[in-house]
Amino acid sequence: MTILSYVLAFIVAIGILVAVHEYGHFWMARRMGIRVLRFSIGFGRSLWSKRGADGTEYAIAAIPLGGYVKLLDEREGPVDPALADQAYNRKPVWARILVLLAGPVANFLFAVAAYWVLFVAGVPALKPVVGDVDPGSVAASAGLRPGDEIVAVGGHEVTTREGVVLTLLEELMQTQAGIELRVRGDDGSPRNVELGITGDRRTLTEPGALLSGIGFDFWYPAVPAVVGKTLPGSPA
Repeated sequence: MTILSYVLAFIVAIGILVAVHEYGHFWMARRMGIRVLRFSIGFGRSLWSKRGADGTEYAIAAIPLGGYVKLLDEREGPVDPALADQAYNRKPVWARILVLLAGPVANFLFAVAAYWVLFVAGVPALKPVVGDVDPGSVAASAGLRPGDEIVAVGGHEVTTREGVVLTLLEELMQTQAGIELRVRGDDGSPRNVELGITGDRRTLTEPGALLSGIGFDFWYPAVPAVVGKTLPGSPA
């Protein structure tokens, strides 16, 4: 079921991207006065098709790995003289170039819109609240305490644990001075602390070495071990 869900998600994603791309070609061709004969999502045998009032055949084909927009073109077969002015090959070069570029441009604009929606909606993240502080560590010497929420690193505001880690790494590589943290205590009072990191800073950039080298870890909520469901016929 997991593999099937991945395959279905892939097909849906490809279908959306192809539809947006081909719609770019379709939209621009119509704006340039070019007749569109077929708008197909997928290749191969047609699974569904319908001819619209505009004369275009809209179709979904069996192989969902692409798509195409078929334009009226005298180089591909006879064209009714009454429709000759709507043929792709009769249009000026600049108009044909616009039709070709419209697909990639549509994908680019779709990506911008999709990222905008993601940024507006946001993603779940954990606040950078300090958990354990190792006695005698850099964090303990700086006055970092359990329950402190880190709100800025080196003057840069942070809101997530990932943001704290990335900004700490950036500060380690860019400065040799102490790294200033602005924190909010569990009582809500703000204060500044400075991590006086000495020695070889490069060792702290190794995977998994940053927080343990500074001497603190983030707080994690205690999650009780509650059974969700049991599978019929299993030992449980």
